Amino acid sequence: MKSNYRLLGIVTALVLVLDQATKIYIDRNMDIHTSFTVIDNFFNITYIRNKGAAFGLLANSAFRLPFFIAVSLIAVVVIISVFRKLRPDQGFTALSLALIFAGAIGNLIDRVRLGEVIDFIYVHWYEHYWPAFNVADSAICIGVALLAIDMFVEERRQKKLQ
Repeated sequence: MKSNYRLLGIVTALVLVLDQATKIYIDRNMDIHTSFTVIDNFFNITYIRNKGAAFGLLANSAFRLPFFIAVSLIAVVVIISVFRKLRPDQGFTALSLALIFAGAIGNLIDRVRLGEVIDFIYVHWYEHYWPAFNVADSAICIGVALLAIDMFVEERRQKKLQ
């Protein structure tokens, strides 16, 4: 149990430091809406401020900030409550939840501090663009993907035991 909490602390600290450091660096060294190419036709660093969720959802809504702060806080509480029920052998689940937790906290910090989230990672294939994102978003996506894999593996394991 303690090792799961240790993992939560380490992952959260690493993700938060990387997330906040990169956002502060971008904010201090780039002008909003400026961009530079890292890999031609694939990857740019582009400074964007996102008031909404993914794809700018709810960006112009009057209740967006309280809504996103509340959703982040609920996610944090739910993850902690699920974390408390993990067995010591559920390290992969703990890692998945820790990544989601850290990402939620990273974007929550931006929303409380700035009222919006700093995004800067811009992946595209020639003229086909994916919305810009940040380290916290990456942690959430990786955590969700790992959690889905973990759930699939656990389901198969349970079926074999029956």
